[in-house]
Formats: sequence, C-alpha cells, structure tokens
Amino acid sequence: MTQDDYHFDTLAVRAGQVRTSEGEQSEPIFTTSSYTFASAAQAAARFGGSEAGNIYSRFTNPTVRTFEERLAALEGGERCVATASGMAAILATCLGLLRAGDHVVCAREVFGTTVVLFNNYLAKFGVEVSWVAVNDLVAWEAAVRPNTRLFFAETPSNPLTRLVDIAALAEIAHRHDILLAVDNCFCTPVLQRPLALGADIVIHSATKYIDGQGRCIGGAVVGDGERVGKEVFGVIRTAGPSMSPFNAWVFLKGLETLRLRMQAHCTSAQRLAEWLQQQPGVTQVHYPGLPDHPQHALACRQQSGFGAIVAFEVEGGREAAWRVIDSTRLLSITANLGDAKTTITHPATTTHGRLSEAERASAGIGEGLIRVAVGLEDVADIQADLARGLVVAT
Repeated sequence: MTQDDYHFDTLAVRAGQVRTSEGEQSEPIFTTSSYTFASAAQAAARFGGSEAGNIYSRFTNPTVRTFEERLAALEGGERCVATASGMAAILATCLGLLRAGDHVVCAREVFGTTVVLFNNYLAKFGVEVSWVAVNDLVAWEAAVRPNTRLFFAETPSNPLTRLVDIAALAEIAHRHDILLAVDNCFCTPVLQRPLALGADIVIHSATKYIDGQGRCIGGAVVGDGERVGKEVFGVIRTAGPSMSPFNAWVFLKGLETLRLRMQAHCTSAQRLAEWLQQQPGVTQVHYPGLPDHPQHALACRQQSGFGAIVAFEVEGGREAAWRVIDSTRLLSITANLGDAKTTITHPATTTHGRLSEAERASAGIGEGLIRVAVGLEDVADIQADLARGLVVAT
C-alpha cells in the first residue's frame, strides 16, 4: 500500500518511518553531524546530486527527513522542508522565492515578528511589502502590482482569529501569476489544509501545536517539489537555519497525537469563549466558533474545527487587562501558544509590542485585548482562574 491508501490518523503515526536493521519500533534520533561513504565515487555522486543519500546534517538527516515526510503527507504536499523555527520557515520561503525588486502583499493581521521581518529586514534587500486587511479580498486584488510575486496570510490570524477565504484568495493570486503562502500554525492540518483549498505553500511554527507541550523550537515549509523541494531547500542547505534531529523527533511524537489534542483544544476553547461572553467587563470575544463572529460561516466551511485561540477585550484598557492577567494563578503568563498548559498574554505589549501604535491600531490590537491559548486542563478550572481576574478588573 502507498501513503495515498491510508487515512490521516494512520499517516500521523506511520508516515515517513523507515526502520533500520535494528528493528526499532520508535523512530531513532540520528545525532550525527556527518556521514561516511562506501567510496570516493559515492561521495562524489552524493555531493554532485546524482545519487540520493545523507551528506551532512545541516540539510540531510534521517530523523528530520522522517518529520518532513510525515508533515508533507498530512498537509497533502509533495515536499516539506524543516527549519530551525517558524520565523526561519518564513525567511527561507522569502529568500528562496523572492529577489530584489519583487513585491509582496501581506495580511495586516499577522504575528508581530513577521511584520518586523518584512518591514525591517526584507526591505533592506529591495523587497517591497503592501499591507491589507486579511479578510478584504477587494483590497488584496487592488494591492497587486506588475512585480507582485507573493501573497502571505495567517488564517485564522493572531490574535483576533480573523479569516481569509483561502480558495477565493488563491483564485485572485493565480489569476495574476502570484504564489499564495498560508501560515497554518493555529489550525494545523487537523483543522485546515490550505493546499487542498488552492494555496501553493504552507508555513508552520512546529513550536506550537505540532509539538504540543512547549518543549522545542522548529518550523516547516510544505509545498511542491520545485519551489519548496529545490528553492526553499536550497536556502536551508546553503544558509543553514536547520532543524535539530532531537527537535524533529519531538515533533514526530507530537504529530502522533495531534488530532486528539486539537479536538480537545477546540472543545474547551468553545466552552471558554461562550462563558466569556457572559462575563461582566468583557466587551467582545473573538473566536470563530461563536455564531456572532463575522466569519463564522467561512470557518464552518473552510475548517473542521475552530481552534484553541480565544481573544477577548475588557473595559479599562491596559490597566484592566494587566489586572486580569496578574490575578490568574493557574494560567501561564507567556506569549507562547500551542501548549498543553493554557497560556495568557497581552498582545499589545508582547507579541505585537514591537509594532508602532498606528500599526497595532490598524491590526485591531487594542490595549484592552487579552489572548488565551486554551490548553488541556479542565475548562472549569480555566474559567475559575479567569473569573478571579475579571472580578478584580471590574
């Protein structure tokens, strides 16, 4: 049987594994920097590209390769390239596919560090960026220039969970011969498969839900064999923002339980969002699973679940938001997400703190906004912990 014959959960556990002569059940960790060759001729063939095989762990490592093949299978891509972090995945994509003079259209509602990467660093090398509202398809098309080469979007966005219609955006992009890259960090392939909806490239911060327990840093780019398999891989081979074998092994273990964890995250996040809507002092709750979310219907059509990120706004701005956060005793005050432990943060001063006040305002990041990444604790305990802070804030 080929991988196409298996279902998602089987691929999450089995895809990519090639047992060694030791007959191991769990995937081994290949902690080696280099590899030996049977002969000088074989070494020359490997380095020259006429023979496949391991050369140097900066760009060929069996544990990392197993992770890449498994994630590619789950996303429905031809090739995956693992990276040292989610930001390294975005950078490698841009370095591999863009050149000086190219233009990118990016959703305004992306992770704050992504904004800094585009504005402060890619701009140094002559790449121009235009910013549009993620859910405004008219704005995406209006921003297209003759030199536009890439659309980049997170959907759902961080932290307000705004969505873009991936299929519709892909149609616009391809009509203008533009590539569409989608950051699928919040949903993972369990809840959303952008390639099947028309996207060309999928970006992951494996640090988040793929790991699932806040242990390791890593990223990935998934797509076709040409753009990802050659161009993006070429950046990793040459520049070296590589995933370590140990981290790849941790991510492999995370993929085995990914569906179970995402289903549990979604169930608790839905309950928390509905509860927050009833709390005094909470002026708005942002969660795609709520019927009053402006893109609830799109989320139902495009995703198989609504995710674990719940953002809400409180009266009283930053002072009130900080009181809510500081009054918690169970929740972890950290900007990370995707953990089994529920985390809470104030986006305006953490994840989006490096943006200007105007940039935060245009992205809808207010001073009273709080983001909760719902973990795997009992949701009643999460609610009780937040209730303590909400009482103090009001």
